[in-house]
Amino acid sequence: MDEKGNFSFLAEHWAFLLDDARQVECYALRDPRAAAIYARRTLELSLKWLFANDTALKQPYEKSLAAMIHEPTFAGNIRQGLFHDIKFIHRLGNLAVHGDQTISSQESLKATIALHSFLGWLSRVYTRESIKLQAFQVEWVPDSRTESKTETEPQTAPLTTLQLDELQATLKARDEAAALAAARAQEKLTRTQAQLAAMREQLAQLQQVKQANQKTIASNEYTEAQTRELMIDVMLREAGWNPKVEDSEEYEVTNCMPTANGERTGTGYVDYVLWGADGKPLALVEAKKTRKDPRAGKHQAELYADCLEQHHGQRPLIYYSNGYKTWLWDDLFYPPREVQGFATRDELQWHINQRSSRQDLRVMQPKKEITGRYYQQEAAARVMEQFGEHRKRKSLIVMATGTGKTRLSIALVDMLMRANWARRILFLADRRALVRQAKREFNKHLPHVSVASLLDKKQEDARVLFSTYPTMLNCIDGTRKEVAGIFSVAHFDLVIIDEAHRSVYQKYGAIFDYFDALLLGLTATPRGEVDRNTYRLFELDDHQPTYAYELDQAVDDEYLVPPRAISVPLKFQREGIKYHELSPEEQEEYELQEQFYDAETGALKEEISSSALNQWLFNTDTVNKVLMHLMEHGIKVEGGDKLGKTIIFAKNTRHADFIVEQFDKNYPQLAGKFCQKIDFSVNYAQSLIDEFSIKDKYPQIAVSVDMLDTGIDVPEVVNLVFFKLVRSKTKFWQMIGRGTRLCEDLFGPGQHKTEFVVFDYCQNLEFFDAHPAGYESGVQESVKQKIFKRRLDLAVALQNGQPEDKAVGGYGEQLKDQLYQTVASMNLDNFIVRKCREDVETYAVRDNWQKLDDQAVTVIAKKLSGLPTQDEDDEFARRFDLLILNLQQAILANNPAQQNYQLKVREIAKGLENKSTIPMVSAQITLIQELQTDQWWVGVTLIMLEDVRVKLRNLVHFVDPEEGLKDVYTDFEDNITDEGTEHAIVKPDTQLKDYRQRVQRFVRDHQDHVTIKRLKNNQPISKTDITALETILFAENGPIPKEEYQKIYGDQPLGILVRSVVGLDRNAAKAAFAEFLDKAPLHPDQITFLNEVVEYLVKNGIMAPKVMFDAPFTYIHDQGLIGVFGEDMSKTVIGLIQHINENADVAGRGLGA
Repeated sequence: MDEKGNFSFLAEHWAFLLDDARQVECYALRDPRAAAIYARRTLELSLKWLFANDTALKQPYEKSLAAMIHEPTFAGNIRQGLFHDIKFIHRLGNLAVHGDQTISSQESLKATIALHSFLGWLSRVYTRESIKLQAFQVEWVPDSRTESKTETEPQTAPLTTLQLDELQATLKARDEAAALAAARAQEKLTRTQAQLAAMREQLAQLQQVKQANQKTIASNEYTEAQTRELMIDVMLREAGWNPKVEDSEEYEVTNCMPTANGERTGTGYVDYVLWGADGKPLALVEAKKTRKDPRAGKHQAELYADCLEQHHGQRPLIYYSNGYKTWLWDDLFYPPREVQGFATRDELQWHINQRSSRQDLRVMQPKKEITGRYYQQEAAARVMEQFGEHRKRKSLIVMATGTGKTRLSIALVDMLMRANWARRILFLADRRALVRQAKREFNKHLPHVSVASLLDKKQEDARVLFSTYPTMLNCIDGTRKEVAGIFSVAHFDLVIIDEAHRSVYQKYGAIFDYFDALLLGLTATPRGEVDRNTYRLFELDDHQPTYAYELDQAVDDEYLVPPRAISVPLKFQREGIKYHELSPEEQEEYELQEQFYDAETGALKEEISSSALNQWLFNTDTVNKVLMHLMEHGIKVEGGDKLGKTIIFAKNTRHADFIVEQFDKNYPQLAGKFCQKIDFSVNYAQSLIDEFSIKDKYPQIAVSVDMLDTGIDVPEVVNLVFFKLVRSKTKFWQMIGRGTRLCEDLFGPGQHKTEFVVFDYCQNLEFFDAHPAGYESGVQESVKQKIFKRRLDLAVALQNGQPEDKAVGGYGEQLKDQLYQTVASMNLDNFIVRKCREDVETYAVRDNWQKLDDQAVTVIAKKLSGLPTQDEDDEFARRFDLLILNLQQAILANNPAQQNYQLKVREIAKGLENKSTIPMVSAQITLIQELQTDQWWVGVTLIMLEDVRVKLRNLVHFVDPEEGLKDVYTDFEDNITDEGTEHAIVKPDTQLKDYRQRVQRFVRDHQDHVTIKRLKNNQPISKTDITALETILFAENGPIPKEEYQKIYGDQPLGILVRSVVGLDRNAAKAAFAEFLDKAPLHPDQITFLNEVVEYLVKNGIMAPKVMFDAPFTYIHDQGLIGVFGEDMSKTVIGLIQHINENADVAGRGLGA
């Protein structure tokens, strides 16, 4: 056997691998499980040697075999076919060690051949002498099935389970002993500098040998068919299938396939048949080459399904796959759909059984004890219609906070279970508190259904499983590394997404793509403000959810209470702190603050912007004014003696601390319990939330930083304080929803909660009036993704620029090498990576980076840049990489931003110089000092910066972190200028809306009426004019009865209303300011301002003077009217506008200030 052994080439230079490799060959056909274990072990020993001796390889963060395989410096430098060999050995070894499935001799033989390829590569690359290897000889592998044992041949009967366990323990003990011996040898080796120097030289020689030998390595000899088979086999194994069992592969079907003469008498061979326990086919798989669209096999698969049904009396489900993309077709019920893998036997059997047990959803009714309200029942009916009659697999429900989204989901789960549509359900939420809350509700209303939470790490056999998005994402990824994951792609029949919106999909969309399940989305965001991407996720038209029940309707139906939203004009919060407006004493305090001086010029700043407030500048009187206003104007309980339950939304945790501190100082009699901070920095915050949720327990005021924005149900909340900017429409409506719930007997027996108050001190209400859609921030790219994209941009720019300097061109290729290595090392077992497997494997070939066209760059940037990688560098090093890449890109584009990046590099160098006592830093001190000089930066090149990156990236973590702006505490007198302005954030009911539309239509249709003409042309009107107009407006056949007019418009004068509808004639508006324009010459800003006023009046007809102190007038000057005209001229302008308003009002009241 020694003479003929396939691994005999190891004897001279790699003897430490020879024994284990021989065991692989010896057991390959006699005991496949033992062979797989030895193959995995031999691979691990080889890689440990490589990482210990090849200085080009970086030691992975973890010392596991998987970590070594996917370490970028290793995976990125071997050809793709060899990488597949290694992955196959690893997977099969894991199956042998951890699984209970049978391993076939065919698979163990493939692993033996794969190990031979890898060890052959190892020998040729890392041996100085030229080694000639023979191709693998299958006939040399001993086979107990065809050979009789000789007396000298080792006994290799298949090992029992106990023997396999003992083998594992023995091998582990041997490895540990070897590692200990190696450690001792290393310790001895490092005792003298001479030995170390010799070792370094030996390693350098090894690199030379490696580089020379790499060029002689032949390409992978695996056929495309073998690669395809392994890809599909892997997916089947992950679902618990053994594709090598009898009648699974190439299953023959006779007398049923089409022939040339059109008859169904031909024979076919089904690539895979997945059989049920009863011997009937559950599914078939039609495999296609990777380069072929799997849908090309759709009809062929359908014909095979016909044959299997004809022969076995059961129609199987249909899969067709090319390894990259897999489609599932249940052609008795659904059209084909793309899936991420295969279902288990149990799951396929469930779907087959559903064909006879599944009930018609249109006849299912929700239980009234769960959802008794009309809109909940209608929503349930719409979802049942969507899933059942329309056979759509996705539904989106829009329901205002407090109207019972969770209850609706419970009713739907109950209906789907009773109808045999769903067996296992997954409920996903973005916060742990929401998960626990939903689980409690399910337990309460479905006590007969088993529920569990992944947060409690108990999920076995639960029919309803609850999880946060990140926990489930990690769970899927983690279980993918095992033999058969807990959650296969078909594990759940229904996935419920709580608060479904764009940011959730952008962050966690991989979960929804992974599970092949019905999808139910729940959101409180109004339908008109749900973004298009969310509707597309649920395959719906824009603004057309499956069902919607919104806040305005819920208020009209008296299922929710409306908000009374007040924008409170807090001076500093709106305008900032201006030095010249402070008192002399306050100016002295202002001058003492170091951060109120310009860092470059040293001059005292004239003002501190409002954005600094509560970020690093905390002003005592600002907080006190808010608290006093709240305590005075907030809704009270207990006969008006105590402020009702209140949530203050603070900017950050320091702001929250400051609010609580000031409250305790102002109200010491409340003993520090009335007002408390609740955020993620507080220990046992959940117990505080629980206490806040109890009507008669403190705290009465909860100061929240993000924690109470969503999902906390406290019906007693009657005051919401917006003490921070909010720009996300989703978050805004979630925050508003904290106060909408009904609360009976809140103010005493029979005295129920009828409204809640929103105190807005940061002009959020004005913002959402002007920008109803808000500003949604996209998902932040990770530092790794930014680095990948910058390298790609630089590489493409250098490629297309064709630099004359060969070194610069070489750097472009170096960047491509780095990108290639990143892609080549991506773990194809990761379920997120697997979706993009085709593109990953395309760019895991270095030649495909040679000349990148626009299409290639788009694919790489869009599909590959954000995929998980194996890189374990620390964050400081990655951020330094990004800084240098940004600087290089700025230099290449001649972007002025390069000055800022350069300054940051200098600051880092300065920080490193302060750490020169550290040997690693001291070794680079010359470069560190040069970076701080102007001379070094003259003519700086990309190559120079790359050298800086390489030499300093692992040192930057020594730099002390920047302290940033220190918190400043002041006590300048702030001012609330008036009681505030109410804003209608709940839409009026339909009837009122119709009346308003009819009134507006009437006015527009009667613009030739003398009174309306007068109003449009800014001519004074009399009572007679108004009476004439009222006669036709309130006539019996008129658009609106007088009492309805008064109900809708109150005491608003009819003339003001008409003017607001028809607007002001442009010439009349200009004429109103003609005399003012003639008296004094105006500068350009003043003329622009008046033109803006004219445009406003033409559109709106009337104008409240305070409008001129807000956008868009503040775009001309941040102080609006006063800033443009000064105090005296501003009074004249206001007088002219009031006169215009008075001309529309018989009583001459105008609109005040």
